[in-house]
Amino acid sequence: MGQGRPRRWFLRLGAVAAAGTLGAVLPAEAAHTPDDSFVRLRRRWREVTAGAPFDAAAEPYRGRLARLGRKVARFRDAMAPADGSLWPDLAFPAFAAVPARLLTMARAYVLPGTGLTGDPGLAAAVAAGVDHYRRQVYPAGAAQEGNWWHWQIGVPKKLLDAAVLIGPHLTAAQTAGLRDAVDHFVPPRRLGRYDGTSTGANRVDLCLVTLLRAMLTGDHARAALAVAALAPVFPLTGDGDGFYRDGSFIQHTTIPYQGGYGASLLAGVATLFAVLRGSPWEITDRRVLATVERSFAPFVRDGFCMDLVRGRGIAREPYGDHRRGREIASSILLLGETASAAERARWHGMVKGWALRDTVRPMLQAAESEDLAFHARLAAVLADDAVPAAAEPPGHRLFPMSARAVHRRAGWCAALSMASDRVGYYEHGNGENLRGWHTGAGMLYWWAAGHGDQYSDSFWATVDPYRLPGTTVSTRRLPDGAGGAWGDTCPPARWAGGATDGTYATVGQHVYGLESTMEAFKSWVFLDDAVICLGAGITSGDGVPVETVVDNRRTGAALTVDAAGAWAHLEGHGGYVLPERPALRTAREPRTGGAVTRSYVTLLLDHGTDPRAAGYVYLLLPGATVERTRARAADPGWARVLANTARAQGIHVPSLGITAVNFWDAGSAGGLTASAPCAVLVREFPDGTATVTVADPRRDLDGLTVTWDRPVAAISPARPPLAEAAGGAGLRLTFGRLADQEGGSVTVATRLTV
Repeated sequence: MGQGRPRRWFLRLGAVAAAGTLGAVLPAEAAHTPDDSFVRLRRRWREVTAGAPFDAAAEPYRGRLARLGRKVARFRDAMAPADGSLWPDLAFPAFAAVPARLLTMARAYVLPGTGLTGDPGLAAAVAAGVDHYRRQVYPAGAAQEGNWWHWQIGVPKKLLDAAVLIGPHLTAAQTAGLRDAVDHFVPPRRLGRYDGTSTGANRVDLCLVTLLRAMLTGDHARAALAVAALAPVFPLTGDGDGFYRDGSFIQHTTIPYQGGYGASLLAGVATLFAVLRGSPWEITDRRVLATVERSFAPFVRDGFCMDLVRGRGIAREPYGDHRRGREIASSILLLGETASAAERARWHGMVKGWALRDTVRPMLQAAESEDLAFHARLAAVLADDAVPAAAEPPGHRLFPMSARAVHRRAGWCAALSMASDRVGYYEHGNGENLRGWHTGAGMLYWWAAGHGDQYSDSFWATVDPYRLPGTTVSTRRLPDGAGGAWGDTCPPARWAGGATDGTYATVGQHVYGLESTMEAFKSWVFLDDAVICLGAGITSGDGVPVETVVDNRRTGAALTVDAAGAWAHLEGHGGYVLPERPALRTAREPRTGGAVTRSYVTLLLDHGTDPRAAGYVYLLLPGATVERTRARAADPGWARVLANTARAQGIHVPSLGITAVNFWDAGSAGGLTASAPCAVLVREFPDGTATVTVADPRRDLDGLTVTWDRPVAAISPARPPLAEAAGGAGLRLTFGRLADQEGGSVTVATRLTV
């Protein structure tokens, strides 16, 4: 009986609407200006956002569209407008659920093959639902309570989208009511200043809302404003929200966010480019296209987006990293339709590679249930033999302005998450990610072959938040949401970065514990088959133990520990070499979070209570067999520690010709001398050449001199910031203002004296 009454109500509604007695129902496009540019714009909006670049009569589209139609029919039939609700199962305000359901209904109206395509009764139901929600929850003049985002972006974007899709079925009064509500919460002045909550992804969403508002009423000025207000999003920035020269993307002032707000920004920009193409408001600024390969692709591996750029979103759902990866891939394919042929070819190959390698959550299969338009675009790329699938690109990408690093080698990948005076330890907000405290304390993610779900499968719900892989932390208990909300958790340390030549890297972090007295100096040297991990100056006065988490792997695999303490191996994952043979503590435990339980294997170094200048050295060998791990441990000369103190940390790897030193202060190590804190990476090649790569991770040097005790016959010409270079019995490099490099690396090529 509860479902019968709404069904009868909508039968009556449909009949009244068809008879034209439900108010002044307007003919097609009459609710809008007759301007042809807006007729085309609305049509393009339908094609891009709810269109069908596929054969609706072919599978899997036919079945999916039919199921969508049946679901929407249930929504329509269950609709029961009343004070405080539109559907009995969704009590107001339901900021996300109700507008999303109305938009789903509107899309079923315009999509072919739903059984409800062009159905006037469904369109009238959507119109009535939008108006009911607007009057009950979202009227002009209402007080904005709670999260501003719902009022200015979430709700208006979905309501306007639904309204534009079914536009001819809105009455003049319904159109005016929605227009006035949006104008109240998102007035033009909201786009007047690029600051506060009107930056980055939020600014793109506000522009989308403004464009939809323009399409609703045929407002040329609003359409022009929507495009003009995008302008501040595209230029590179050096502070606050936006894209940086090194590829970083920041939102909420201090949080690296390519896999959250950044993904939303990319989706919004791709939509705007596609919809506005060929219109009077076509976007001509193409700078954002460079972010695909500079800012987003480095953080996507085998189809998933790495958690170290997903902010508080890591705590939302299992496999959220794979969902974000698909969203980024979808945006790239859509944006590719307006890119150059060369860009489009590269992007198609890149996305094809991701899709073929994502065996954990196969991309095409997931797209079938999430986004049929993306499914169609991806299926076409996968079926195109002229598009070669791009492999994971080997090399190192360092993002000093967001304290992140990604290292790719054959068969494995590692990524590092740090914090600094400009990058927060973590973000919590809206009750999310309340225990992400130590994700910026040097968390070292790594994936070997077959480990694409290592951090996806309920990792964040079940992992011990005090024992994140790679971190050095005080075990002092912290309250949920320790530190300020929305990323206000920056430590005082300026150093979080390093030097890279694009293949190898030496990266360092001066760590201050969150709400702790702990301090440490940590370095990572990223090589072909290993990451060398160093810790020094580990000091604390919290009255509790300090631990370095060599690893905390979500697995039930067998762990083998060498009787002499020189190495450990985790079957099917990789190996760990401990040159100094410290007392390695191990644990195996099931951990439960919510309704799920996962197994963990933990390896850690206990530095004791209130340590003074403690340290460590270990090697991580991703994907290594037990034989290779044992062999590396038996070869102590493979990597030699040059220094491991609070003044400098460095290593030398003769077989690779690498010397890498992080100078925390002026000093010398391994034949290298630096006049100020810096990172130095030297590579000697078999052909008698060498490169010296230098960086200023603290971003504050007006000058620096680096010398290398090695005879040099020739040096590449000096170019700023290299001011002078001298060879002979040794190499002397004098740099000018390295601070202007924003932590970026400078490489000098030399020819050695034989």
